[in-house]
Amino acid sequence: MSELWRMSATETATLVKNKEVSAVEVTKAALGRLEDVNPSINAVIYELPEEAMKAAEAVDKKIAAGEDAGPLAGVPVTTKLSVDQKGTATTNGLQLQMELIATQDTPVIANMRDAGAVIIGRTNTPAFSLRWFTRNLAHGATINPHNSKITPGGSSGGASSATAAGIGAIGHGTDIAGSIRYPAYACGLHGLRPTLGRIPSANSSGADRNIGAQLMAVSGPIARTVADVKLGFEVMAKGSSRDPWWVPVPLEMPAQEKKIALAINPSGMKVDRHVEAALRDAASRLEAAGWSVEEVAIPDMREACRLQIVLWMAEFRGNAEAIFAAEGDPDAIAVYQNISRHAGEPDLDAVLDALQKRVTLMREWKLFFDQYPLVLCPVSGEQPFPDHLDVESLEAFDRVFEAQLPQIATPFMGLPGLAVTTGIGENNIPIGVQLLASHFREDMLLAAGEDIESAGPSFPVVTPK
Repeated sequence: MSELWRMSATETATLVKNKEVSAVEVTKAALGRLEDVNPSINAVIYELPEEAMKAAEAVDKKIAAGEDAGPLAGVPVTTKLSVDQKGTATTNGLQLQMELIATQDTPVIANMRDAGAVIIGRTNTPAFSLRWFTRNLAHGATINPHNSKITPGGSSGGASSATAAGIGAIGHGTDIAGSIRYPAYACGLHGLRPTLGRIPSANSSGADRNIGAQLMAVSGPIARTVADVKLGFEVMAKGSSRDPWWVPVPLEMPAQEKKIALAINPSGMKVDRHVEAALRDAASRLEAAGWSVEEVAIPDMREACRLQIVLWMAEFRGNAEAIFAAEGDPDAIAVYQNISRHAGEPDLDAVLDALQKRVTLMREWKLFFDQYPLVLCPVSGEQPFPDHLDVESLEAFDRVFEAQLPQIATPFMGLPGLAVTTGIGENNIPIGVQLLASHFREDMLLAAGEDIESAGPSFPVVTPK
């Protein structure tokens, strides 16, 4: 049983509840895997062996007493450094926040604990969670276990790298512009960005975020199977009054027509042959599973992308340059300056205009989803990028920015999205697709994601070379 870390979350919880294996045994195996592979990928920054063993013992005691240990009973998980976890630093990849120790869990972490999950470590993120790559001065660079020359993604790069390498069955991530979907894509996993209001969020270690992040930033699960993504999502979505944005919407909604709009080149963006091939392969799998797939034009993404950046950069208003200078992270400074080129100067009028236009664009997408309940489109216009490509030059940044259009645009409308890996190509480079749905239709995303997954190859745990 020494390789219990290979199991999925659903398998683990079932075995633990049935007393076929103990939560303590699972946790020891997960901590052993962390010790074996984390030094080569630097995905987990804070290891929590003592806390994890106590949590596992508590799960076993509940089961022995005939009590319900929760849907994630004994499942090893990781959490991202950008959210509060009691007793640990919410660094968000910053030297400036190394002593910012949380005094209580953010709701999503509390939900995972309440469900019986065993938190074995905290995962890396770029400084300010501002990149699709993961490196910072506080904790160093995270490596993709499939191929060390490509990005593990970001900002939840630590979560994706850890999960792909068998350090936990579910990785907690956050997403404001692709930070769950892109790391899942880069590391051969599946990742769900839920609807705004689905999963509660509140970091008591700092002030509430500005309106842009309030409307666009969400937490969600990254996992090796779509079933585990679904399980993680259901656990994370438990409500909390600490988040006024949380909405008590049922996880399963009325059935919709199994009709999908295929968008190979949304808004005229360029996609490489690997991305197009993955999309057409996924479309074929879905058609074989009974979905109707039509290649049609979808609502424009470029205006949503532009306005998303306006609201995102408004988050850093006022003394932003001084804060970035104080941190001194060259990657963060370069990316902030480059995103600012695209955003312009987000003054009050620009922010108000963006919020007004947001309703118009949301209406366009809602009406489109009335015709096509799902959209199948790229996660990125390219295969996972060479690591740290974005800071090589202005031209390189613009190449990255353009390829990420489908990730940046959709959070502006608060839409959910699911990244689904479809294959591992040459040089161990993963490839996949993205599914989009209307608000609170994660059930449709997961159903289609399972059909894509079931018709393709399985992706076992990766051991870094």
